Amino acid sequence: MKNQIRGSVKINAQGKHLYRFINKIHKENICCFEQYVKGGIFCAEVYRHDLKKIQEFAEEYQIEIKSFEYNTISSEVIRRRGRIGIIIGLILVIASSMYFSGVIVTIEIQGNERVSDSAILTALEQIGIETGASFRSINYVWSENQLRLMVNDIAWAGMHRTGHRLVVEVTELVDKPEMLNERMPCNIVASHSGYITYTSVLDGQLMKKVGDYVQAGDMIVSGVTSDSTGHTTLHHAMADITGIYKDSVSFEGSFTKERLVFTGETDTRCRLKLFGLNIPLYFGENKYEYKECESTEKPLVIGGKTIPISIKKNKYSEFERTESTLSEEELSAELMKKVYLYEQNFMSDCKIIEREVNQEKNGDNLTVTVNYKIEGNICEQKEMMVK
Repeated sequence: MKNQIRGSVKINAQGKHLYRFINKIHKENICCFEQYVKGGIFCAEVYRHDLKKIQEFAEEYQIEIKSFEYNTISSEVIRRRGRIGIIIGLILVIASSMYFSGVIVTIEIQGNERVSDSAILTALEQIGIETGASFRSINYVWSENQLRLMVNDIAWAGMHRTGHRLVVEVTELVDKPEMLNERMPCNIVASHSGYITYTSVLDGQLMKKVGDYVQAGDMIVSGVTSDSTGHTTLHHAMADITGIYKDSVSFEGSFTKERLVFTGETDTRCRLKLFGLNIPLYFGENKYEYKECESTEKPLVIGGKTIPISIKKNKYSEFERTESTLSEEELSAELMKKVYLYEQNFMSDCKIIEREVNQEKNGDNLTVTVNYKIEGNICEQKEMMVK
């Protein structure tokens, strides 16, 4: 490390009075290391601050001398001493390191599932805890109690410092399990008209059997039972009844529509996010009437640590409203996409046995009607009115 600061220089010297030159160096107590003489050439390493004296001795004894400075910290500083930007950068890095060592750079929230990070960060901001705030100003016990009082779904909160991070740990309230009213007397009726294919009764009396045809609203499982003595019991009927039934769905669309089309024009706007500040790096406002925005944010990283300074870019793409006319095939494809989404969302628990698609053109509109033959659950609970 000492050599890195002083600077080390390699010298090669040769000439008529070489040994007188070497003796002069030793007599002046100039530190030489790794020295040797080979083939009439004196090789050694000396410190940079002694090189000027050695060059004067070489001139005195008519010695030809060559020097080479090793790459050290001090040599790099001397070589780049004219670069003001590097000096300013070093000063800024040192100053920022000293500053960030005592303030909150990032807030990390742990343990939350239902409560969003933004809700917790907003509550912390109201009690003076945010990025850029000093760690010394935080009253941890008071802040933990305030956070628990401000956010209703938090049962417990704890805070501790880890380097430049403030770690906030929370435990959420556990909701009481929903109490299902399974004692209310009810029957099970058919939700669709069709043929019964499967029955499984958990409670109540089965009124229909497999293969029977039922109309929508017919009773399948009764919640009223009687024993041999004539005693009547009311039940909350429960069963799994599957049947084959028919259903249909229709979607309508227009051949002429107004659509947003990308014009090819874009506008990128940047903001400097410095702790809680958003500093715009642009002038004026975006004039696009119809636009989409794509946001990206790149934080500043120093020494592998992310600090709360970043550049946020908003890229706006301009769209214009145009009127276009679809062909019958294009409009039919759009409507069939809606049919597919309907099946995925509302018929995922059913088995589609048959599907019949019909299209009807009416002026500027096209209607797609799909008739289904489905096997699925046809149970529907119906409460009994009892006195």
